[in-house]
Amino acid sequence: MQKLKQANLYRSELIPISGKLVERYNECLKTLGFTETKLTSFFIDGMGWSPEIAKEKNDTAYLNHGEANPHGIIISPLQKGKPVYLPYHSFDKDMMHQVFKIHGPKINDITRDSAICIGFDQNIDVFYEPLDILKYDDITINFRLIDNLEQIQKEQLHLVEKFKRDNNFIDENLHQQLLDSAKNHGDLRDRDLSLHALHFSTNSFYTRAFGGVYLLRDFIKPMVIFKSKDTYKEAIKDTVHDVLIYHISQPELIDKLKDYIIIECDLEHVVKTPNYDRIKKYELAQFLKDTAHPIKDILNDKVLFRSYLNKIDIEARKQVMSVELYLEKLERSNAYKLEDIVNQSLYFALHLPHSSLSSEHRDLIHKLLINIAPKDVLFLYWYDKEQFYKHYETWDDSFKDWVIDRIGNNI
Repeated sequence: MQKLKQANLYRSELIPISGKLVERYNECLKTLGFTETKLTSFFIDGMGWSPEIAKEKNDTAYLNHGEANPHGIIISPLQKGKPVYLPYHSFDKDMMHQVFKIHGPKINDITRDSAICIGFDQNIDVFYEPLDILKYDDITINFRLIDNLEQIQKEQLHLVEKFKRDNNFIDENLHQQLLDSAKNHGDLRDRDLSLHALHFSTNSFYTRAFGGVYLLRDFIKPMVIFKSKDTYKEAIKDTVHDVLIYHISQPELIDKLKDYIIIECDLEHVVKTPNYDRIKKYELAQFLKDTAHPIKDILNDKVLFRSYLNKIDIEARKQVMSVELYLEKLERSNAYKLEDIVNQSLYFALHLPHSSLSSEHRDLIHKLLINIAPKDVLFLYWYDKEQFYKHYETWDDSFKDWVIDRIGNNI
């Protein structure tokens, strides 16, 4: 990952945590019912998730109590606007945006000497079966401060009121209680430590529960798409819910998404786009072995591209250029069938969210499409960084350079 780090493309906006903040983070972990970290320094994202602690605990979902109960931690106002690097839901960043938008000033004040534990409650204690995902509706975002600071504030205010009554101002014992409270917790009288619960409404979304599930319910009929075959096989046994159920690898899924005007693919338009250029070059790179030139140069130079295109076997050549071959043949006759010429996964990779979708839905459908056919390296980085990093580890060093160049220049 060193090349990605140097290009600021690998978790570059994480916040460093050390010293007193580590103690507060551990207090949050204990408050939420998790075990403390033994690390003395680490980094966190906008939701309080740390890749170092995830590695230490060998659990990327270490801030979850089961798949239905995720949590977050705020220990610094610097978390405002920061990425959520391993979201459990596709809407996690939106929830954190709402938290800081409404409670931002209070968070700035509270995190001076405390920390905030967040619970995301969808009124589901535990998932029992895959279609429990359909229960997601309104999520209540609850807040809790470490050290019960809100209760200590109430006690401090009570002591102050008691001090003002009758002749209590001469009570030395009361003096000492006020001094001890101020010494241990500071003057809490004028601080606003009350973070009222927030409500967040879900619509269509992705969740990592059950091995990864897409729920599309803002269209003609609710659709549930599973990444895990085992979970899919369990879900299709359901006879209660009136929903469409697919596994992400089913070709019929693409047809249904088109029927519902969720995705589209105009090949004559697509071949003129940077998307197609990236995908075609990705296809060629898969066939290049022991090249005399760096793969980055081959993909960037038209002469070298043509040279190596002609070096691979004819079937591979046809696969790389299949879309253009199909369009050329279609100009001469409409008797040719797309499925006979264009590789299915390549064709799926060329689909885009329908132009009529909102920006929120487009992002979700981009993520779905890149999970169906992960061939556009830029979109893979944008919409599913976790999968991007896994693919990246398997690539040739020179191909990595080309990919980093695509991402860095958005081309």
